[in-house]
Amino acid sequence: MNAGDPLFQHLLNTYESETAKTNSVWMRFTDADLDWQPDSISRTVRQIFEHQLLSERRFFGEFLESAEPAPAEVLPADKTLAGYAFRLNELCAGRMPFLAERSQEWWLQSAKFFDVERERIWIFWRRVLHTTHHRTQLTQYLRQLGKPVPAIYGPSADESWDGADPTNTVQAAGRR
Repeated sequence: MNAGDPLFQHLLNTYESETAKTNSVWMRFTDADLDWQPDSISRTVRQIFEHQLLSERRFFGEFLESAEPAPAEVLPADKTLAGYAFRLNELCAGRMPFLAERSQEWWLQSAKFFDVERERIWIFWRRVLHTTHHRTQLTQYLRQLGKPVPAIYGPSADESWDGADPTNTVQAAGRR
């Protein structure tokens, strides 16, 4: 999907890409893992999935003022891994036209964010960072369950490919 203002195309690309990355982590779990938690005070896998879906709805609906489903309609009826993953992608796809239509003026306007005011573009990036926080949390759950962690921004300990060039040495950091 193309942004109405090409300056903001990266926002659409990033949101779609980060959703796909989140989905790739979610799909490493099984239905049997959904109620697993590493500690009694930690959230379960299912609780993190549900928090992701509900908090995205709040960020986009309350803070960015996009049309969103009613809160009671956000979680999938099918409380399986496939149901959660499908809903994550479905909600992302539904937000894309809204994001594509926003103007530069709209992105740079301040809006209420909890108890402060922030530019909408700041709120959007805060949402992306919130998503990456929980995705990283889930990769740690995968590791504790002995499941492979997918490559996200580059190779993981479990996935690599020919031509991957991770920066793990001083020499690699010095390449131009």
